Amino acid sequence: MTGTLIRVKDLTRRRTGRTWSVFFLSFLLSVTAPAQSDSTLVPLKLKHTIAPVTLTLAGFAVQGKISRQLQNQVVKRYPGFHTNAEDFLWAAPSALAFGLSASGVKGKHSLKEQVLLFVISSALSAGAAQTLKWISRYPRPDLDGNDAFPSGHTALAFTNAGFLHEEYGHRSIWYSVGGFGNAAAVGGLRMLNNRHWLADVLVGAGIGVGASKAVYLAYPYVKRKVRKKRQ
Repeated sequence: MTGTLIRVKDLTRRRTGRTWSVFFLSFLLSVTAPAQSDSTLVPLKLKHTIAPVTLTLAGFAVQGKISRQLQNQVVKRYPGFHTNAEDFLWAAPSALAFGLSASGVKGKHSLKEQVLLFVISSALSAGAAQTLKWISRYPRPDLDGNDAFPSGHTALAFTNAGFLHEEYGHRSIWYSVGGFGNAAAVGGLRMLNNRHWLADVLVGAGIGVGASKAVYLAYPYVKRKVRKKRQ
């Protein structure tokens, strides 16, 4: 009975994935076209979409049988594995960014703006993840709940990594490497804890990367609009 339910959920999630993919690509075409002729619009380029789109499509590609087979192997190799580390690790990149800013190491923005950008990108990421959870109602590997897809921990971890990358990646590539490496570790721990499938983690990563990039692309445009209204 459980196997039949999961197969039905797989089909639902595949259809949902196609719908979201078509919507997202249509959105990109509608935005990038006018952006080429009007420099005041959000400067969205194809390179900005590669990571989030690739991760999201990869997640839908491995959903179902591939994710189940991999998770079975993970559980067999690491039976009884449990840790709560990912409950804290997801926030490590932002903690580092705020610590650097507070200690006088300048990022792209002031500490006040960093807090604003972090809150907005985190809210966008969490909102998107929770919406998909509500729509998909996909069972977790340990069958403790029907809110597996996508991984909220992973989404927030990659949002945090994107935040650190945007603020301090230009200073040293190791900030970016450390941030995204930490986010990948969070995703891996969610699977080791048998709380998420590979597809959940990949789509969560795509949401997180996309959320932080979208906010940082839109912020200068919104900031200019606000200034014009105040003048």
